[in-house]
Amino acid sequence: MLPCIANIIADYAEEKRLLDWIDENKIEWRWLSCNPSAIHLLEANLDKVNWVYLYKNPSAMHLIEANPDKISLLYLSGNPSAIHLLEANLVKVNLNKVNLSWLLGNSSSIHLLKNNQDKIDWYGLSENSSAIHLLETNPDKISLLYLSGNPSAIHLLEANLNEVNWYWLSGNSSAIHLLEANPNKWISLSSNPSAIHLVRDNKHCEYIFSNPAIFQSNKKGIYRRIVECDFTSRSA
Repeated sequence: MLPCIANIIADYAEEKRLLDWIDENKIEWRWLSCNPSAIHLLEANLDKVNWVYLYKNPSAMHLIEANPDKISLLYLSGNPSAIHLLEANLVKVNLNKVNLSWLLGNSSSIHLLKNNQDKIDWYGLSENSSAIHLLETNPDKISLLYLSGNPSAIHLLEANLNEVNWYWLSGNSSAIHLLEANPNKWISLSSNPSAIHLVRDNKHCEYIFSNPAIFQSNKKGIYRRIVECDFTSRSA
């Protein structure tokens, strides 16, 4: 591959832009701060970042770790990319300085929870996508309220559809077929990355800026740069 093209692709591989129908002048920075696809905008607008919501962003650890004075183990407890910080501070934390309810929902925390099963709140664990094996072996302890948002539990939710919580289910990326069949029950749909086509058509936009699917790859930028590329510098 020509080095010029290779460099362009490398430069733009992770750069994304908002979908055409999203008004960038109406950005809600609180919700955008927790959006893992918005990291380029957050890096360029640190003064607008809401740090409480940024702590939830799995793509923002480099920003968080670059600001150690702002680090809060309490708020980081639910961030699957922060597990190394939680582990490194486990003696100090002792599961008391973390937000246990958030840690229970952290998909990277299963090994910590297995070693502290006496502290498990099964309601909170029900939303953990990595805990499905524990939930399936303890069906009497499952909370269908929190399970409704668990993308790994769709088979359990389908079997108990009359008991699901539609607020949490509306944000479940694996439940799109159930949501499409029940449009009158949508509540928090705009946060669901699998439902972006429904959000556009129905204007359920309360949490839209937290949705990773509001961004698309910057193909136009890549194309423009390739057209402008100097092909005389061909390598062997």
